[in-house]
Amino acid sequence: MAEKLALLGGKPVRTEPFPPYPIITDREINAVNEVLKSRQLSTFHSSFIGGKKVREFENNFAAYHAAKHGIAVNSGASALHVCVAAANIGPGDEVIVPPFTFTATATCVLMSNAIPVFADVDPETYNIDPKKIEEAITPRTKAIIPVHLLGNPANMDAIMKIANEYNLTVIEDCAQAPGAKYKNRLVGTMGNLSIFSFQETKNIMTGEGGMILTNDSQLAERCSMVRNHGEEIVFDKPRTYLSNMLGYNYRMTEMEAAIGVEQLKKLDEINDVRIRNSEFLIKKLSNLVCLKPQKLLPEAKHVYHIFGMTLDEKEIGIPRSKFIEAVCAEGVQITTGYPIPLYENPLFKEKIVHGDKGCPFTCKFYKGKVNYDTGICPEAEKLCKNSIWTGLIRPPATTEDMQDIADAIEKVVDNAGQLK
Repeated sequence: MAEKLALLGGKPVRTEPFPPYPIITDREINAVNEVLKSRQLSTFHSSFIGGKKVREFENNFAAYHAAKHGIAVNSGASALHVCVAAANIGPGDEVIVPPFTFTATATCVLMSNAIPVFADVDPETYNIDPKKIEEAITPRTKAIIPVHLLGNPANMDAIMKIANEYNLTVIEDCAQAPGAKYKNRLVGTMGNLSIFSFQETKNIMTGEGGMILTNDSQLAERCSMVRNHGEEIVFDKPRTYLSNMLGYNYRMTEMEAAIGVEQLKKLDEINDVRIRNSEFLIKKLSNLVCLKPQKLLPEAKHVYHIFGMTLDEKEIGIPRSKFIEAVCAEGVQITTGYPIPLYENPLFKEKIVHGDKGCPFTCKFYKGKVNYDTGICPEAEKLCKNSIWTGLIRPPATTEDMQDIADAIEKVVDNAGQLK
């Protein structure tokens, strides 16, 4: 029996708001209060290695990944820039990145006066396609930044094989994927460097914040220097004020780190809820031929920062925009995800980066000619036109909440004819 859609005046599936996020308990509150009472909110000014809580968070996060070094910073975007700078990437160099991701994955390259080169993505996993990576390699290529998009691990075996063959640095962007696994290996443990984000929407959060992991002691030291104005850090020695390289203030505060210490304890539990909720949705929506969920590679563990699908407009018979509007009217928030591939932004189209001279594209050290024309990554462009995302799979949402999401989507699909 047809149901009148809420968009057209019918009764919505859900009228109650979904549970709020992030989850903040007394453990986070007490941890922050302890820092405030100590009056040691940074302590970078004295030792430049970070305060007690920063070092605890770094050590615990590295230990969780069985990594040698953790370097805490003030955001995932800062972490990306630190890694590019620490890897000695600069003028004349190219770095291969996906176009279907957040801006920082590409702008971190520009910050070091290097050139982002976009390689298309796999239309089912949404992650960078290794075949397209190899096609994009030139004598100027220095690194690859694969993204584990929405919490879904990229094809790291294929990526590392290419990187080893061409002697390229791999910086894993794990901003949306802490705790995800590829063939029983945690993401962030396969590249030369990796980054994580703790912005408040992420799987674990500190409000703002980020982390770098590496097993390379020299890279770790360079990352620490970039984070701290380029100053060399010697444990238990007075600060020298001697800058050995260009650096920035990308430091994490003690309060953020205190939250991170507590959040990390819950990471597996939080991810389990996201996985349970997402798998419930996949099962409930499996009979809707117009919708296709993001695909996992074999032996991959997706941690669902976002639940992603694609919509077949021809199959359902209405535009994506109308579908999203109708589902939202039913009380379930869904969005389009990334609206355009990164190279469609004026930053890349008009090459407006450093001042008005065209740098780094016109830098005398750059001997290439990068292409940011529409059509260079057709699969990414299709995903920008047909993707549908929801973040409502996050805890403390339950499978009962997921049932409302499934009911709202199914109601709109079944009654799409009312919107034609």
